[in-house]
Amino acid sequence: MTEPQFPAPGAQPHGSIPPVPRAPAPPPGAYGVPVGGYQAPVGGYRVPPQAPRRARTTGLIALLSALVAAVVAPVLAGVLGLQIGLQVRLEDIADPATGAVSPAALSPVRTQVLWLEVLFWGATVIGILALILGIVATARRRGRGMGICAIVLAAIGPLGFFLLFGVLLGVGNGIAFTGSA
Repeated sequence: MTEPQFPAPGAQPHGSIPPVPRAPAPPPGAYGVPVGGYQAPVGGYRVPPQAPRRARTTGLIALLSALVAAVVAPVLAGVLGLQIGLQVRLEDIADPATGAVSPAALSPVRTQVLWLEVLFWGATVIGILALILGIVATARRRGRGMGICAIVLAAIGPLGFFLLFGVLLGVGNGIAFTGSA
């Protein structure tokens, strides 16, 4: 095996590359590269500051109002339904043959019915507020997770309201009027 032969220092090797011709001057007004290259930042590299964290207040308000509309209101509706069921027979409220509702049958529980109606409309307003604030919080990234949870709770809140009211109304009616003629 033979060792490679290197030319002596300062000698031109055979087939050397000729010098590169100078580039033409840029047109007037064009961007020119700085002559000495780009200057390194003084003081070295620093990590850029992080964007300030956005407040999560919108998402928190949306979640709290959704919890009121989807948890507190159905529980209160269930309690009122139980009270109504304990005092009034369901057969007296609606005629099974015609399906006509007799509002006079609810006169013994008119206070509970009034509170139930106030609760229903209040929960509706709070649920709509929770839905709107949840959408805003999700879109603007101001408590996105809480906003999504508020949207879901506000959407299923009416189902829980009527389900809990109906079940406990039937339970109260079953407790009070089972076996009596």
